[in-house]
Amino acid sequence: MNAWILGGFAANVMIVWMAAAWIFARRFNNAGWVDVAWAYAFLPVAALCLWLGEAPLWRLVVLAALVGIWSLRLGTYLAIRVGRHARSEDPRYAALREMFPKRPWLMFFAFFQVQGVLVAVLSIPFFAAAFHTAPSPGPVEMIGVLVWLTGIAGESLADSQLAAFRRNPANAGRVCDTGLWKYSRHPNYFFEWVVWLGFAIFALPAPGGWAGLLAPAIMYLLLTKVTGIPPAEARSLATKGDAFRDYAARTNAFFPGLPRGA
Repeated sequence: MNAWILGGFAANVMIVWMAAAWIFARRFNNAGWVDVAWAYAFLPVAALCLWLGEAPLWRLVVLAALVGIWSLRLGTYLAIRVGRHARSEDPRYAALREMFPKRPWLMFFAFFQVQGVLVAVLSIPFFAAAFHTAPSPGPVEMIGVLVWLTGIAGESLADSQLAAFRRNPANAGRVCDTGLWKYSRHPNYFFEWVVWLGFAIFALPAPGGWAGLLAPAIMYLLLTKVTGIPPAEARSLATKGDAFRDYAARTNAFFPGLPRGA
């Protein structure tokens, strides 16, 4: 077996995984569960790498741990969020539903499958690392783990800071501009991208590992241009108006930096 065969096998597993997720989401009439299914989908990918990979066992275990910890953290965070608002669908999916009023769940089936394909493509660095047979860890792999740790810690901190801000009744209608949110309008997205950069760096020494750089490139595009920042900021503008405009005028959108005018 090689990385490409493993990738093809994982892609087929994702077809079944996302079909099951579609059935679950339809049962609750909420397509937002696709986000949860997407995050948790990397758990079976990690298991496949651990089972079928030909790298030394220590490398397979480290790889599975990096992917598994990230997947469990994000998937559980999203499951709690979607579960709390199970009766109200995410505006992104409500808008898609309006575009296909006659057969929305047929459209969602195709959408879920596309997410499965995306999981397989983003897993390229995992497939490469699973066949890296060097007996000892190299400095590039160590750097990858450090970058991953920075990303997972930063994302967790950003999420907890935002949650604490929202729990305070005095902050109703206000924009969170404290902690990491003072330096970036979306520090959670930035550090999510850092996690994927860590994955790619970890896989870089493997044969064909350069292809893993596609994963952080795709994530940057998705987070900054498609499913991340644009819909999030549209909601913030609609709900917070001038307060968000003032915040956006002084704060970087993605990469952290000192507030303008500070």
